[in-house]
Amino acid sequence: MKYLVTSAEASKILKKLLEEKNLVLSNERQSSVFNASLGEDIESVRPAYNYEETQSILESYDRKIRILKHAVNCFNSSHMVGDSGMTIDQVLVYIPQLTEMRNRLYPMQNRLPKQRSSIGGIGSSTVIDYSYTNYSVEKAKEDYRRISDELRKIQTALDLVNTTVKMEFELPD
Repeated sequence: MKYLVTSAEASKILKKLLEEKNLVLSNERQSSVFNASLGEDIESVRPAYNYEETQSILESYDRKIRILKHAVNCFNSSHMVGDSGMTIDQVLVYIPQLTEMRNRLYPMQNRLPKQRSSIGGIGSSTVIDYSYTNYSVEKAKEDYRRISDELRKIQTALDLVNTTVKMEFELPD
């Protein structure tokens, strides 16, 4: 069967194939081995299970999944995301990098340049300790905003590609 779908639709097809395969695997686990009591007619308690047929069905699902994932990989490595100058697969690496940078900058941009340190221990101390930033808090705030904006922009551009640009592939029946 021939498909012309978006990346988002392809993900839903993949999810459906994986769910169907898992159902076959679950049925196999439940039916491939069974218990019978001594003296019980084994054939009367034997569940319906055909080894060759089940393996053939599982191989068919694996083949379809392989074809679909390859089509998505080809699509991701050949289609650009907006004006980013990056392909989808590059953006899928870039987004976690931006997220990590943003998460690292968040506490840095919220620090005070000079901050009283809390001192643990017994009794009162007449010495007051301070912690000082060894960087520009304003620059950290600026970088945090820039990285956050870039992350939103690239995620929106990726969402647009995933929901509008179509890929073509064929899955066997």
